[in-house]
Amino acid sequence: MTGIAGSGIRIGLDVGGTKIAGLAVADDGTHLAAVRRPTGWGDAAVVDGAVAAVTALIEQLGESSRSIRSIGIGIPGLVDASEGLVLHAVNLGVASLGLASRVREALGIPCFVENDVKAAALGAASLRPGAEPMAYLNLGTGVAAGLIIGGRIWRGARGTAGEVGHLVVDPQGRVCGCGQRGCIETLCGGGALARAWGRGGDLPVKDILDAADSGDERAAGLRADLFRGAAAAVRALVLSTDVETVVIGGGLTALGPRIEPGIRARLRSDAAESPFMQSLHLDERIELLTGDSPVAAIGAALLGAAIAVPSPLDKEMPSHG
Repeated sequence: MTGIAGSGIRIGLDVGGTKIAGLAVADDGTHLAAVRRPTGWGDAAVVDGAVAAVTALIEQLGESSRSIRSIGIGIPGLVDASEGLVLHAVNLGVASLGLASRVREALGIPCFVENDVKAAALGAASLRPGAEPMAYLNLGTGVAAGLIIGGRIWRGARGTAGEVGHLVVDPQGRVCGCGQRGCIETLCGGGALARAWGRGGDLPVKDILDAADSGDERAAGLRADLFRGAAAAVRALVLSTDVETVVIGGGLTALGPRIEPGIRARLRSDAAESPFMQSLHLDERIELLTGDSPVAAIGAALLGAAIAVPSPLDKEMPSHG
């Protein structure tokens, strides 16, 4: 771990398809200010939205921008963290955007950018005691994971570490957006479940669970898919990386009390015939975050927490009460 220079405030932004959630965080992890605002479409709107969110946080704090040590941004899409470059953020209308440099030029504050799931993994790790390897599994519109090993984001050789959503578990299953059939994401991704349900509504996964509780057989099958897919993702993460804990977050965790028992039960039933799998106690190695947990913004703030030698992603682990 590298040293921390001086003291000050770090800002983290979680840029999503519809909203930007921002936090101002003190060195000890205290949350000093928060903001939510709509996300725009296209390069200019994304930059303007990020700048406006930071400006609003500074105004809440009553501080000069000189008090802000760094800005971190978690954003969907492929991110070149070393260059602060966002690629293929299709839900934001961004093909290639030098977001870090644009925000830095507008505000005069160092800026770091990371994929939103990887930033959330960093935030989730900061809330945990110790520094054992962990994975953050995002169950949202899509399914992906971030890995924290040795206190740092683990990207793999080409940045695809944690893309468990596109592991095939049913070659005859539904077609995935990636072009394969039967990916984990087709089973437990919110977008895939909504398409399979096909009845519209603002909260299709909740509607599926409600219908399943009322005896709808098709809904019960989709609910079983959700549990099967999430369990498969947990199993893949533990078997491939031997993380101690898989922290589950993302939009579907707003339904946590209705999905957590099913995921645990599926992990146990899948292991029932295998003494080896039983020995891993996978059902005991998962934790669900609350649906409103701001781990992505917390992790984004931590992107600039350490001196960038050799990487700005070496980080401290502040305490959070």
